[in-house]
Amino acid sequence: MAFSSTAAATAAAAFASGHRSAACRPSSKSSSSFLGASFPRVSAVRRCAASGAPARRAVAVTVRAQAASAGGKKSVLIVNTNGGGHAVIGFYFAKELLAAGHAVTVLTVGEEGSDKMKKTPFSRFSELTSAGAKTVWGDPADVGAVVSGASFDVVLDNNGKDLDAVKPVADWAKAAGVGQFLFVSSAGIYTTSDEPPHVEGDAVKESAGHVGVEKYIAGEFTNWASFRPQYMIGSGNNKDCEEWFFDRIVRKRPVPIPGSGMQITNIAHVRDLASMLALAVESPGAAAGKIFNSVCDRAVTFNGLVKMCAAAAGIDAEIVHYDPAAVGVDAKKAFPFRNMHFYAEPRAAKEVLGWTSKTNLPEDLKERFAEYASSGRGEKEMSFDLDDKILSAVGVPVAVAA
Repeated sequence: MAFSSTAAATAAAAFASGHRSAACRPSSKSSSSFLGASFPRVSAVRRCAASGAPARRAVAVTVRAQAASAGGKKSVLIVNTNGGGHAVIGFYFAKELLAAGHAVTVLTVGEEGSDKMKKTPFSRFSELTSAGAKTVWGDPADVGAVVSGASFDVVLDNNGKDLDAVKPVADWAKAAGVGQFLFVSSAGIYTTSDEPPHVEGDAVKESAGHVGVEKYIAGEFTNWASFRPQYMIGSGNNKDCEEWFFDRIVRKRPVPIPGSGMQITNIAHVRDLASMLALAVESPGAAAGKIFNSVCDRAVTFNGLVKMCAAAAGIDAEIVHYDPAAVGVDAKKAFPFRNMHFYAEPRAAKEVLGWTSKTNLPEDLKERFAEYASSGRGEKEMSFDLDDKILSAVGVPVAVAA
């Protein structure tokens, strides 16, 4: 079907100005719009040509990222979760941006006076405000009111795990003319692979909430990027992972490891994740339409992790291997990591953003143990009922710290 000269001229004008006509808006439900999200304007023109739909007058929308140069200082809104292991990502990302001279607002879910805010990283927000950041609290579903009409070049959603949670933020950002939308997803959405490590483009669980979010923002934004972290380490993290090992090592208890202990995983310092996000802000064109595994470039085995934790504590550790099924325990409750090979590679960040990892797990664990020791947690009374069940089943006596 012929594309009329009038429609062609209108579409060309919309393409040149960076706006889409209403008749040419890409569908967020189309798989092609997700895979080809780096080129949504071209796709929009092609769909008009195929359908012969008359082009409507494009409505001008101010896109702040187009006004700000790639290397210019920007205003960034971080919508930050108030729990779990991801909260520390927003904290480190804010510090990275502030150090580079960007303006930062952190919107944390919930209320400033809640008990959650007494924990790290929230208890350290003074480090952000003293560097010039603004911190606010509220419901992300009402983000426009919470930020009191402020405008931003970049928005990072480091809170939602599904479309119900992220859509209000994404829709507000689009209506407000935000130029770049970033999303913290999860490497946990990859399906089990016979060919590790996971790389960007590998199959994902279509039912996962994060996948729905990635598809939606790909259809709504020209400049978007998604980041898939795995396990993290770093000062200010309030999710027990390495502490699980320290709890046993300092008490001279055997450390029960499911399987052979040779399962491979990835633990990155959160500063690596923050630096990757910051590079996307500095180079929005390079990051546009991309998915990044937010992990370091070294793997570690479960056995190796025990040894590194023991070295950080300066105490020898005894590893006891067991079969969860034979012992009759749920490995998800008995061990802080997935009982399988779970290892992603940061290929896209290296190739597209020129990113390099700074994670040094043996040294980073020393930092974490110093915080663990200063907290007094090693002297507190703890029960290890599940450990005792495992050790009894495999015939290993329980050691008691002297």
